[in-house]
Amino acid sequence: MPTPTDTADREISTTRDLAAPRDLVWKVWTDPHHIARWWGPRGFTTTTSKMDLTPGGVWRFVMHGPDGTDYQNVINYVDVRAPELLVYRHGGEGETRGIQFDVTIRLEAIDATHTRLHMRVVFPTAEARQFVIDKHGALEGQKQHVARLEEYAARQLAEAADAVFTISRTFEAPRELVYAAWTQAERLAKWWGPTGFTVHHSTLDLRPGGTFHYGMSSPTGQAMWGKFVYRDVAPPERLSFVNSFSDEQGNVCPDPFGLGLPLEMYSEVTFLERDGKTTLTLVGYPFSATDAQRKAYSDLRPSMKGGWTGTFEQLTHYLESAK
Repeated sequence: MPTPTDTADREISTTRDLAAPRDLVWKVWTDPHHIARWWGPRGFTTTTSKMDLTPGGVWRFVMHGPDGTDYQNVINYVDVRAPELLVYRHGGEGETRGIQFDVTIRLEAIDATHTRLHMRVVFPTAEARQFVIDKHGALEGQKQHVARLEEYAARQLAEAADAVFTISRTFEAPRELVYAAWTQAERLAKWWGPTGFTVHHSTLDLRPGGTFHYGMSSPTGQAMWGKFVYRDVAPPERLSFVNSFSDEQGNVCPDPFGLGLPLEMYSEVTFLERDGKTTLTLVGYPFSATDAQRKAYSDLRPSMKGGWTGTFEQLTHYLESAK
């Protein structure tokens, strides 16, 4: 395999600290059942036909693109040392034949609940590296790939702690309008927040990595601040973000109620239209959380249901007025 000293112009590397134990990160990276739920850039799904996770073994799979294109892939494992090292050669078949690169995955246990991921991808030439960047968006693709891993690992921890919150509501409005109500600051200000709260400040930068920072006032005049950091923006079908309580400057803060909630909570909102109506489904769970914070989140779910029901009532009234 190439050495780190001679590949600078041929590699794409990522290091990310994950709030998940190393054994879990290894499991979701090497089990086809888990891989099917997170592998690849956003919008892709994966179907495995064969996986032999041993040195010399092969993993054959198809990545289904969001535009319906299928990409045949084959991985040949070179070194497998659970749960710390995975080395393989990734190649393509069909349309992706000729796109090959070597991958080294190192998982470093920071402590019992955090893992440092080192991902190094080395191409045969600098030109090959540039080709996949220009034609296939490899830099952004790798970023999304790792982000989906991070979100999925957090979801696994939340499911184990019974700390996943789901709520759906069907609105008598077209999807484009419902999506706009979630993604335009002037619209959000007319309905966002618990029942009776009013938005008195908002700034919105709708892009992955962008933020929605808002200030709200309760019926008694109490101020509360929060923010989203967007992770996936796919109009008009999907929106995901990490939301937090914040201060006026946008710094993340503990929850103002002293409930011990996670500092960061992940939310994914999907929009499905049928017969002119839009069904909105929100799934939320703790993100980068401790066991105690996941429990606090789980315990609060009945109250969250009531809170979101009130918020959706406000959204319903807004949508009726916006038609």
